[in-house]
Amino acid sequence: MSRAVLSIGSNVGDSVAHLQSVLDALGSSVVAVSAVYSTAPWGGVEQQDFLNAVLVADDPALDAPGWLRRGQEIEAAAERVRTQRWGPRTLDVDVIVCDDLRSDDPHLTLPHPRAHERAFVLIPWLDVDPDAVLPVGGELQRVENVLASLDESERAGVRRTEFALNRRSR
Repeated sequence: MSRAVLSIGSNVGDSVAHLQSVLDALGSSVVAVSAVYSTAPWGGVEQQDFLNAVLVADDPALDAPGWLRRGQEIEAAAERVRTQRWGPRTLDVDVIVCDDLRSDDPHLTLPHPRAHERAFVLIPWLDVDPDAVLPVGGELQRVENVLASLDESERAGVRRTEFALNRRSR
């Protein structure tokens, strides 16, 4: 089985519906989904806050590039347009980790090269896997420790919302 941790985010249009569309598209392969968090934009581009969540999915038919393609298909269905790096978007689906795979491929770097810097990934990930580990600097580290090493302002900028995403059977 191929297990992937996916970070999903949206700050254009009906963000909750865009996030829900990921769960709907992945169907029964979703095994866990975090709470939805509101997060200040990351990357220095002026824009409205994001809604973010993390999900864990298992699918024996998908390898790491398959998860990337599937995420891009779901983004395309949400009319994602890539015009500005770290800019506003209807939907962003990032593969954070896939099994224990490490890859320096320019199209899919695993683990995600900036996951360890992003509280909006780490906090929801801990919702679904309190024992999660992430390779950082060549060493496997507990996600809770990686999160604790981030600046307090980064952690405080991630706020749990009342929104909920629902796994639905197909």
